[in-house]
Amino acid sequence: MKKEEIPNRIQELKKEKNVVILAHNYQTGEVQDVADYIGDSLGLSQKAAQVEEKIIVFCGVHFMAETAAILAPEKTILMPDINAGCPMAAMITASELRAWKRNYPNRQVVCYVNTTAEVKAESDICCTSSNAVRVVNSLDGEKILFVPDKNLASYVARHTRKKIIPWDGYCYIHNNILAKDIKEKRDLHPQAEVWVHPECRPEVIDLADKVLSTGRMIKEANLTEKKEIIIGTESGIIYRLKKENPSKNFYPALDLAYCYNMKKINLLKVLKSLENMTFQVNVPLEISQGARGAIEKMVKL
Repeated sequence: MKKEEIPNRIQELKKEKNVVILAHNYQTGEVQDVADYIGDSLGLSQKAAQVEEKIIVFCGVHFMAETAAILAPEKTILMPDINAGCPMAAMITASELRAWKRNYPNRQVVCYVNTTAEVKAESDICCTSSNAVRVVNSLDGEKILFVPDKNLASYVARHTRKKIIPWDGYCYIHNNILAKDIKEKRDLHPQAEVWVHPECRPEVIDLADKVLSTGRMIKEANLTEKKEIIIGTESGIIYRLKKENPSKNFYPALDLAYCYNMKKINLLKVLKSLENMTFQVNVPLEISQGARGAIEKMVKL
């Protein structure tokens, strides 16, 4: 099959098998174009629970598909590439978290949604980058354990009176964006606003005009009157930003802000996933129950 024929074949199989395709904002443009819904990790997982279709092809990394499987246990969750993982999620295991908690008895654990199901099951409550401050402030106690992202923990610490004790993890994409990168792009585009993700380093946060999750970047781009924006997150989001806002210019803060795991998924793998019903993501019941509790506590806020 010629590459240009693949999108049409994907659409045919979606209708034939009653499948919905979800794609993260960081996916390539060609994958976003065949998706039914595009969004951030939690938003897509919630969409998985809401849609009528019983089969979902999740174009993202593994923890996202796990979260969808937790929130929609009655549905079949497929990943086009089962090896598309998240290096930050891999920076803490459930056993490491259990050992760490023993050093801080009676401390509540907030886990970023960018974690494995096993880590979520060991946590008290989940959070996203957009609601992390609200989640932390909702908890009793003055000291909070935060996993796994130390940069997001640092951002939260700026906006709460609670003491945040962070795990030493990070997203390598956001951690690689340096203050000098922001300054260089500002010199090239002096009229541009700078928007960065809360996973960025503190010194990058200091230089930003706005600190926004990917979901909020999408919304803000539709509202802002600014015509030039420097984007401090994974560069895949720029495809959607430009597509939805053709009169505005978006520049990556770092030209090589590229998640190789997210980009493991391509059109051919999406097609093969639909043809062969691969690869299915399952979460054992004893893990999914605990993880679902942490996610639902967050959603209730």
